[in-house]
Amino acid sequence: MSQPILTIEHFTKAYPGGKKAVDDLSLQVNPGDICGFIGHNGAGKTTTLRAVAGVLEFDEGEIAIDGHSVRSEPVPCKQATAYLPDNPDLYEHLTGIQYLNFIADLFGVTAPDREARIRDYGGRLELTANLGDMISSYSHGMKQKLALISAFVHAPRLLVLDEPFVGLDPQAAFRLKEMMHELCEQGGAIFFSTHVLEVAEKLCNRIAIIRRGRLVACGPTEEIRGDSSLEEVFLEVVEHEK
Repeated sequence: MSQPILTIEHFTKAYPGGKKAVDDLSLQVNPGDICGFIGHNGAGKTTTLRAVAGVLEFDEGEIAIDGHSVRSEPVPCKQATAYLPDNPDLYEHLTGIQYLNFIADLFGVTAPDREARIRDYGGRLELTANLGDMISSYSHGMKQKLALISAFVHAPRLLVLDEPFVGLDPQAAFRLKEMMHELCEQGGAIFFSTHVLEVAEKLCNRIAIIRRGRLVACGPTEEIRGDSSLEEVFLEVVEHEK
């Protein structure tokens, strides 16, 4: 069996005062997986995603990407990962194409590869005509599309997304799902949070449910869902854990 792309082992994050945002969380995401991470606001989703992306320090547990420790080997982890927070900060004094070339430069993407990917993703997300405009002139939805292209432009092994469908119109959301499937067909993996359970149920082959910082269910979508809908299972798990 191939090595997991993402391994989280006994990850715990406590904030000043001792409150645990995440408590002893362990899971794996394998090549080809689209793993949906669901839970109420404040359950610990964003804390976990930020730790995976290497932008949040932690003391307990271990997180590894392609066998490299996020804490002790951050560079290879970041090279293999693309992370989009729920409200990504973009350099608004740049044009869209300048920003994409800046990201491509950071990851050493060759000129032919970046040109092909920007043309492909820009066309699919209907942003090509606006790439010469200043990002400061973009709408929220256009900024979300640009951020998504920047995440895909270096063909990451692991894509970490926090509520990626917020702000997208239905056509862009459909195209994003296509892009996510393609990345996984090429051997990558995706770990993303969402409040839209219908999206998670249809898109993900694996589901992880977190409540009050603890993982309460994790496995193949069919097993988690059983004969019910994911929404029904989620509500049942949350009520049971009260």
